Amino acid sequence: MVLESAIAEEVITNNLKQFLLVLSVSLGVATLPQIFSWFRNIPYTLLLVIVGLGLALVDVRLVTLSPELILFIFLPPLLFEAAWNLKWSELKRDLVPICLYAVFGVLIAIAGVAIALNQLVGISLTTALLIAASLSATDPVSVTALFRQLGVGSRLTTLMEGESLFNDGMAVVAFSFLVALSLGTVELEFQPILLQLFTVVGIGVAVGAFIGFGISYLTQRFDLPLVEQSLTLVSAYGTYLIIEDLGGSGVIGVVTTGLILGNFGSRIGMNPRTRIIVSEFWEFLAFFVNSIVFLLIGDQIRFASLGENLQIIMVTVVAMILMRAVAIFILSKLSTSITKSDISLPEQTILWWGGLRGSVSIALALSVPVTLPEREKIIATVFGVVLFTLLVQGLTIKPLLEKLNLLGDAPLREQYLEFVARHVALERVLEHLQADKRPGIDPEFRRYQETLIKGELADLRIEIDKLQDEYPNLQSFTTEQFRGELLAIEADTYAEFVKSGRLNKELASMLEDVLQNNQKEG
Repeated sequence: MVLESAIAEEVITNNLKQFLLVLSVSLGVATLPQIFSWFRNIPYTLLLVIVGLGLALVDVRLVTLSPELILFIFLPPLLFEAAWNLKWSELKRDLVPICLYAVFGVLIAIAGVAIALNQLVGISLTTALLIAASLSATDPVSVTALFRQLGVGSRLTTLMEGESLFNDGMAVVAFSFLVALSLGTVELEFQPILLQLFTVVGIGVAVGAFIGFGISYLTQRFDLPLVEQSLTLVSAYGTYLIIEDLGGSGVIGVVTTGLILGNFGSRIGMNPRTRIIVSEFWEFLAFFVNSIVFLLIGDQIRFASLGENLQIIMVTVVAMILMRAVAIFILSKLSTSITKSDISLPEQTILWWGGLRGSVSIALALSVPVTLPEREKIIATVFGVVLFTLLVQGLTIKPLLEKLNLLGDAPLREQYLEFVARHVALERVLEHLQADKRPGIDPEFRRYQETLIKGELADLRIEIDKLQDEYPNLQSFTTEQFRGELLAIEADTYAEFVKSGRLNKELASMLEDVLQNNQKEG
């Protein structure tokens, strides 16, 4: 008993040391762009991969990645954070193309890549299908981070994030079925496959919605920011574990819970201050987890294994890129015919080239049972392809955005928002200066400060008017921003009345009316 306790303590100590080492390296990488300006041209997550590769090159292995570590520890918070920040109004607008990409895009990718590997390289169909299924989930976190940094249109971000969130679940379901098929525990029949798909997805959506709405109404009863923040963390992990135990898709469940809490629960159950606290917590957690995941992806690379399977990796990369093009361009055309909402060719091009692969693909490859033949070949191929998408596609997405003129007036908008923020801040300072009549302040000093602030305000108004005159498109952006602020104030007021018991009407229906009226006015 004493020996077992000593061993357990030693394991905990070693794990803690490894964790602190990984964290220290990740945070060290985060400071590089502040020290060397050249590194600012590389997205942070890709910089982590490059540093990880450097460690792998000198055979420094920080931690051994396992599928359990990725799927049960890293994946739930990343899914929840993305879903929490995804606006339902924008998601609903593009739900048709997102669902087409997430469902049929995955099927096209699996079929195309598997056939190419089987026919061109000669590997068994079972191995080819498992490689294809592992790589069918997109992970564009570094691309969407770049979108936000460059101010790319919100629609493109929504399309990429929405597809990624939904196709993760589809990829995991498809991969699980193919593994079971390889082990001989299921049969290849259409009806059982369809039934299993609906069961897995249905359990995920139902339980995820139940937990999401349950926590939403629970947080209406109290105003405790730290408790509400903790509830969101528990819901992310709890939803995933419960649904997986019930035989459903934990990925889809976490996405459902995150969408509900981010778009509904945070409105009816959290005051504005709490929402900010919770959002900042999840922003930190996503940064924290991504820092570890992308560093370890690079650190896990086995260069000898990549060299042995180079031909398979190259064929897989080409097939995957071609199938991605087929899926995006054909399904986008189908979506346009259904919804009459066009996705421009430049946007489709970015969706095609920005379909990076990441942690989910690696987790699926690592979870291939050891009893299956060619497991090491599957893992090496998936690692090689993920590395290609991160370094080649990830590092070329910014020049492609510039070439396709998708950056738009993002720098102008950022400059305009800075002017507006400074103007509002100075107005508040002026109001405080005029309202504060405390004794002991020299009246001459007070007048001097007031004159100084009024002069700065006048200069800012001139700059703002100049920008609006030179770039008329800013007017619609300004109107849109202002309308959003008014809508948020109205929704928060309703939430206060419901929470205090002064209004008995369900807030969800009221907010739906507000959103519809706002959209009509827009």
